[in-house]
Amino acid sequence: MKNLEEIQIPSVRGIQLLLEPIVVKLQNLENELQKLPKKVQPSKYYRAKDLKELFGLTNNTIIKYRNDGILPYTLLGGVYLYDAKAIDEMLEQNKSNSGRRLFYERSN
Repeated sequence: MKNLEEIQIPSVRGIQLLLEPIVVKLQNLENELQKLPKKVQPSKYYRAKDLKELFGLTNNTIIKYRNDGILPYTLLGGVYLYDAKAIDEMLEQNKSNSGRRLFYERSN
């Protein structure tokens, strides 16, 4: 029985022998990934839960905006998806500078 206080430090070569198969596998994986066709990143979509978290909307508000044509959507397999880019554009179009005016009015 070995003394529990004895610590055996592996040699550099021993560590290399342990790591070589891992490095080879990683290189093979990288080579296979390089062969895959480059895909265009699809546009990002929000779900209702994302709209609730990000913008504080309720389910009823989301449904009302969707039904009134305010909120563009795609229905895919019974799931409503909301294009993030379209929502960003809506936000930009509806941006108001009134907060900035109020700030200047108060400071003068």
